[in-house]
Parts: sequence; C-alpha cells; structure tokens
Amino acid sequence: MYDLLIIGGGAAGFFTAINTAEKHPNFKIAILEKSKEVLHKVRISGGGRCNLTNATFTPQELVKNYPRGSKELLSPFLRFMCGDTMDWFEAHGVPLKTEADGRVFPISNTSESIVNCFLNEIKKHHIELFAEQNVQAFSPTPEGWQVGTPKQTYITRNVVITTGSNPKIWQLLANLGHTIIPPVPSLFTFHTSTQWTKELSGIAVNASVRLLSKEGKSLKITETAPLLFTHTGFSGPAVLRASAWGARVLAECNYQCLMEVNFTANLTEALSYDETLSVLQEFKQHNGRKAIQSFSLFELPKRLWSALLENAGIAPEQVWAELNKPQLRRLAEALTQYRFPIEGKATFKEEFVTAGGVKLSEINFKTYESKLYPQLYLAGEVLDIDAITGGFNFQNAWTGGYIIAESIQ
Repeated sequence: MYDLLIIGGGAAGFFTAINTAEKHPNFKIAILEKSKEVLHKVRISGGGRCNLTNATFTPQELVKNYPRGSKELLSPFLRFMCGDTMDWFEAHGVPLKTEADGRVFPISNTSESIVNCFLNEIKKHHIELFAEQNVQAFSPTPEGWQVGTPKQTYITRNVVITTGSNPKIWQLLANLGHTIIPPVPSLFTFHTSTQWTKELSGIAVNASVRLLSKEGKSLKITETAPLLFTHTGFSGPAVLRASAWGARVLAECNYQCLMEVNFTANLTEALSYDETLSVLQEFKQHNGRKAIQSFSLFELPKRLWSALLENAGIAPEQVWAELNKPQLRRLAEALTQYRFPIEGKATFKEEFVTAGGVKLSEINFKTYESKLYPQLYLAGEVLDIDAITGGFNFQNAWTGGYIIAESIQ
C-alpha cells in the first residue's frame, strides 16, 4: 500500500514526488513511467540545456504567457512561481543563470544537471521508480486507488496524474467522467509556398504579424516580435506566439490562412500604411539622387529590402526621384501589409506542446485535486494548460507539483 503513486515520470511527476517526500518523510511513494527513459522532455528542452523557468516575478505578468490556463493559474502562482522555482533548484544543488531574454538555465548549460538532481533526490528520499509500467487502468477503492499495468497492480491512498499529452490516459480519465478538451498542436512553425522567402532563410527581423483567414477576415491573432525566415517558411517568437494563441482557430482552418506582416516594427512601433507612405514621400524629397537599393529603410536587412522592392515593382537601379506614386504606394503596402499564404505547420525543434486536456473547471486549483474524485490529483500538460516558449510550460509543472505536495495528507 502506497501513500502516493505518481503516473508519469516527467517534470511534474518528479517534482511532486520529491516535494511530497520532503514534507512527509514517512510516506511510501512511487513513480510509474511507461517508457524505459524518464524525464525525456527535460533532457531535450532548450536544445538540451533545459529552459526550466523564466525571470518573470509577478503573477499578473506571468499568466499573460498562458493562452489556456491564465485565469486558473493566478492563485497558484501567488503561492509558488518563478522566483520560488529558482530558489528551489539552487537549494538542491543546481546553480542557475538568467539570459538576456529572461530564460533561466542551469549554469552547466546541460539538462543533465536537472535530471541528475531529480534522480539523486528520489534516491535520497527512497522514492521508488518503476519504468516500462504502462498504466492500463485506475479506479477508486474504499481506501484510495487501484492502478493496474500489465506487470503489476498497485494500491495507493493518493494518485497523481502527470502524463502530459497522453491520449490513453485522457481516455481513462474520460471513462471516470472527466471532460477532455480535444487536443490540438501548439507552438509550431508556418509553411509557405512563397518562393522568395526561401532565399531569405536565416534572416530575422522584428515585425508585427496578423493572422487572417484565406478570405482576408481577421482571426484576431496579432503578435509583434522577432520573425525568422526559414527554408520552408517562418519561425521565431512572432510565429510561435501566434501559433500558441491561435492553436484552436488555426486547427479549425486546417492551418490554411494568411499572415500579414508589417516590417516597419523592426525599428519602432509598427507604422500604419499612411504613416509609412508619408515616410517614403519625405525620404524621396530629401534623397532624390540616392539609389533606392543602397539604403534600407527601417534598418531592414538588405536582402529583405531588395525582395520588398522587387515585389513592389521597383528596379534595383532606380533612384528615389524616379519613384512614381503607384510605386510608392506599392512599397508602403509591401512594408506594412505583405500577405504570405500559410499552407501548413511543423513542430518547433524538439518542442511538442498541445492545447487541450482535462477541463479546468473540473480541478480545484487550491489543491490540484479532481472535483470529481477525492485523492486524485492532476498537474502539468495533462490539464488544458499550455504556454508560449520561454520556460513557462515547465513553470506550470513545478507549480502544480509543489501545490499537490502541500495539499496531500
């Protein structure tokens, strides 16, 4: 008979187990993992460096990074958030560093520091770890819960589900009466067939992007952030954030849409078409003899500037004085309203995040306990919570695991 059984050997599972053991030294605790390897996502996160949280220190700011779950996470973050996470890892022998963009990594620059910390802690606290235990059933009993795998049946007072985006576990939870919000991908890159973008592969520019339907109707998704041209389309924070906030609407339109880009945001706040046209007219007035191609407005990379000129029908050898009104208007439009057809998506590096999971209204966020069943707790991406990149998905896992550990008796 276990006091606590955790299904899922990932970030949230290990953090729950270790913190529970610290608060209840006499508890008998075990982790069940279906694969041979535990902590797989921790190992590959951040290109193998593990971006474990973000230097965002007010709950009100932190929740803005969660397309789903922002309202529910506000109260939990008041109890355990990024600064607490950093203190926890430092206290457990993992020195950290904060990079310029706010992402937090181990000083060692390797995720193995986190993995080794967790493995050492479960050994220290005598937490049992059972790999290759594919859970096939769990059900409530008068004493708690019964959990079955092909190899073993376990009896436990409390059970914690931290299996991430696992369709089989979602189905078992649905069989118990929980509502599962259908999962769709989040955090992905965009494909386009626009040929000249391939020639710009590797160029990054700050831009304002707006997503539209194929018919040109706004999808109400706008992001201003670095935009990266790739050999197949677009990536970078602007696209990743748009894909997260637009996960459901993009799935509904089968990832076929238009991405309208305003390139004037590279230097300042994005200008409107009319404002940009005025800038072009004024520049023409004062720089009539200069070759248009020789000077990139808004400090755009030269290859991008040349591509925009070509798409506006402006020859490379033209000087500013030769530009007519239609050319100026076309250039202003290309700079502020260039529309790229988006024709698909791809997973961003090794990151795989889904929008979807257990309906949040069925969870008590003071304890992360199911409202349907006592002594059943859920944390991490098994819930309908997801975040943009930057360490925020891990922070959700740490917070949930810590609060469960505080709540279990």
